[in-house]
Amino acid sequence: MTPLLAVRELAVTYPNGIVGCTGVSFDVHPGEIVGVVGESGSGKSSLLNAIALAVSPSHGSAVFQSRCRGPQALFALNAQDRRWLRHREIGLVHQNPRTALNFDLSAGANVAEALLMAEWRHYGRIRSRVAELFARVELDLGRMDDLPSRFSGGMQQRVQLAKALANGPTLLLLDEPTGGLDVSIQARLLDLIRELSRDLGTAMLLVSHDLEVVRLLARRTLVMQQGRVVEIGLTDQILEDPQESYSQLLVHSMLT
Repeated sequence: MTPLLAVRELAVTYPNGIVGCTGVSFDVHPGEIVGVVGESGSGKSSLLNAIALAVSPSHGSAVFQSRCRGPQALFALNAQDRRWLRHREIGLVHQNPRTALNFDLSAGANVAEALLMAEWRHYGRIRSRVAELFARVELDLGRMDDLPSRFSGGMQQRVQLAKALANGPTLLLLDEPTGGLDVSIQARLLDLIRELSRDLGTAMLLVSHDLEVVRLLARRTLVMQQGRVVEIGLTDQILEDPQESYSQLLVHSMLT
């Protein structure tokens, strides 16, 4: 099967000389959830930001199979084509909903904003799509016109998820999606993400420091240390029988 996303020898070096990640290679297949774990500073965020086209890599390639345009060399795209992909085929969910949501607009308007960026113009169709998305992420339709500030943190995360899913992305990037949420709220949000993956066939790249979250969602997992991938394999295998010494230490420290 052709990977939906094929990353090869990705490296991110920041202007101050700090290396975010280097030599990272992996695939994400259609409908698959791939986890990325590691300590703070391991390179997880640099990797995700590069795939999200938020930072420019210093080396490497990433080929994304666009459903509309065919194979796309992500890092070679011009600004216009990058925006096109971000607004239609690659969704991003941040740890903090405030990063993605405009708190001066209603929750429904935030989701509608994503549709407008993809050139939806008919008010009735937009409103109907927003209602469909609210139902999909289990938000009360009667609260479409409420400001995000009136929602709990877990509900704000659902609004952000609805916005990220607005245009039916084939790849969803998740950056610590349950960080800072109460355990009970985390559990339902994770169930929801898993259901969305199953029902919509959306592939996901999940960055998390929480191995239990990765165990629940991801089929395969990358373990990162100091900007490099030190182990990659089936999630159950890595969590139950890690081969690399760093993976062993990480699993022991996080699951005990």
